[in-house]
Amino acid sequence: MGKSQTRSDFISRIVIICLFIILFVIIMIPFYAVALSSFKPGESLVRYGLNLSLDFNIMSFDNFIYLFTGEHDYFVWFWNSMTLTIVQVILTLFVSAFVAYGFAAYDFKGKNFLFICVLLIMMVPFEILLVPLYSLINDLKMVNSYSAIILPGIANAATIFFFRQYLRSIPKEIIQSGRVDGANEYAIYFRLIMPIMKPSFAAMAILNGMNSWNNLLWPFMVLGDQSKFTLPIGLKTLLTPYGNNYDLLIVGSFFSIIPIFILFIAFQKYFIDGMTAGAVKG
Repeated sequence: MGKSQTRSDFISRIVIICLFIILFVIIMIPFYAVALSSFKPGESLVRYGLNLSLDFNIMSFDNFIYLFTGEHDYFVWFWNSMTLTIVQVILTLFVSAFVAYGFAAYDFKGKNFLFICVLLIMMVPFEILLVPLYSLINDLKMVNSYSAIILPGIANAATIFFFRQYLRSIPKEIIQSGRVDGANEYAIYFRLIMPIMKPSFAAMAILNGMNSWNNLLWPFMVLGDQSKFTLPIGLKTLLTPYGNNYDLLIVGSFFSIIPIFILFIAFQKYFIDGMTAGAVKG
């Protein structure tokens, strides 16, 4: 029986490893195609599209040279996106964690109703909110400003839900012990709770960072000044009815992957713990 179980476990591991290898290959093919195309001239992309063929006769570093030395606004868009992403992620984590801590640590009238409202907000597609949200931003005279992009998302429903689930796995005795020692509620949160939440902060930093970095629709609606364009908007402007700059588009798209990759590498130590710890207690 023991040998049979061992053999079954071995086969299961092999199957799981094979499935992950297949999944890895499927995920990496588009990245490989973009990386490969960034070394090819724009005409190749127009004629053949993204493909996996290696043609050393047409491959060169010309697109990368153009990216770093040519006359364009790519790095203006890049730093706009970088600044906006950093500010938005920090504020979203800070505000959402505070709200989630209130739901997890305190009992107050209407708590369950408010949390149900958070869940309902998660179910509403953002596209449904576009028109009323734009009307509100316009009434507040915030159109064509980064505040119009940052403020609507700092109390993110999905992030609040995740933090709340994570905090429910933390024993309330920690909070009680802080109160017994005479610490106020802010000291308890910043000195006792926040250090424990590092894995959840890392996980949400990656997910919110990806969403902010790749966000196109809402910034495209509220930003009109080209000097304020984010990277997705800027790359979109390279495709026009009057001419297309595929040379910059493909190498710029490839280069835009790097910050998200660095973000994941920086927080990967805590990412898995953060994504799974909230499931310990429902």
